[in-house]
Amino acid sequence: MKTMIERIVAREILDSRGNPTIEVDVRLTNNILGRACVPSGASKGSQEALEVRDGDFKRFHGKGVRKAITNVMEIIAPKLKGLDPLNQSSIDSILLELDGTPNKSKLGANAMLGVSLAIARAAANARELPLYAYLGGKTANTLPLPFMNLINGGRHAHNRLDFQEFMIVPHTFDTFSEALRAGVETFQTLKELLNERNLSTNVGDEGGFAPDISATGDALKILTEAVEKAGYRPGDQISLALDVAATEFYKDGKYASIKAGGVEKTSEEMIGIYQNLVHQFPLISIEDGLSENDWEGWKKLTQALGNKVQLVGDDLFVTNSKLLKKGIEEQTGNAILIKLNQIGTLTETLETIEFAQEADWGTMISHRSGETEDTFIADLAVATTAKQIKTGSVSRSDRVSKYNQLLRIEEALLDRAVFAGKSALTQIKL
Repeated sequence: MKTMIERIVAREILDSRGNPTIEVDVRLTNNILGRACVPSGASKGSQEALEVRDGDFKRFHGKGVRKAITNVMEIIAPKLKGLDPLNQSSIDSILLELDGTPNKSKLGANAMLGVSLAIARAAANARELPLYAYLGGKTANTLPLPFMNLINGGRHAHNRLDFQEFMIVPHTFDTFSEALRAGVETFQTLKELLNERNLSTNVGDEGGFAPDISATGDALKILTEAVEKAGYRPGDQISLALDVAATEFYKDGKYASIKAGGVEKTSEEMIGIYQNLVHQFPLISIEDGLSENDWEGWKKLTQALGNKVQLVGDDLFVTNSKLLKKGIEEQTGNAILIKLNQIGTLTETLETIEFAQEADWGTMISHRSGETEDTFIADLAVATTAKQIKTGSVSRSDRVSKYNQLLRIEEALLDRAVFAGKSALTQIKL
């Protein structure tokens, strides 16, 4: 008998910041279950698909998701009952038609994505396949290069760092598990260095340390020192990366510190800062170095550094293929960050990844700062041969769960497993 969607149920759960989010169960006629949880971001691009929140400040400070749950149960579920879960693109098209808005504001990207991902999981279970194999087929065997956020700043931490993420990238290793071990050892060594200097080892939203450091250079310097003290060669085995999240401190055409009361800077001055940092440190990737509203600045940034470092657009592209097309045509950046909940359905996400890869752009699958225990993005990275993943530090179970899933996938693939390593960085030479 053909397996059909029998029942869809949504519930309110908590994300890693203790805020409500939505979880969706899809039950098939043969009693097979698919479940998915939806994350939420703190710093968001203005053109992201919209979450539906309740706005009732008597519950969860207005952040409840009962409206989204109602949309799933009363609008989406009746339309999808009896459909074949293997027809993912057809189901996602129905979701888009039911919503009918350009930014998912009617049903909510959180409601739509929860259903979309839960259906994919149910279909994989019905086929008795791991999710990565169901989505990617027999060629899905490449483990992604991890971008590991060891120092948190910006909206993710209560310190004086304006830049949001300071990452290490363990690229020159034979396997994913070896690269992960090198990252973990660097993380533990960094903790020792911070303790020696009486700096806080409390962690931010994404599991990285949040010491009271004010200068970007100081944060990169101690990261480089941690790599060396852990027994690895900076730039050769482990390099550094930044997520600036510059939109957060961009106003009226200028960039100004949001925490330290810094002097306003132009796009050209910000580019000069990045050029100096690239010269001083083994820095290979800069995400959101300029604002989503500074397209002309992005062009200049790409001209200045596009052949030296990976330039990743997050707020600039928000996993939207139309915005990505503009970026490719205008040469603004050379890589895209992929966040499922920025666009709202699995099919749209897969289309954006494919579009980027056809243009030989880097693709980095990413978590959100408000995460859950759901490991979907780990399987997605392998399924799409994205070759890069960003899922936070190596503390907090909401972050570590994704690394652990990648370890399981590596084990399951046996000698078929390939670690992306340096090959993930298509735009630069290491």
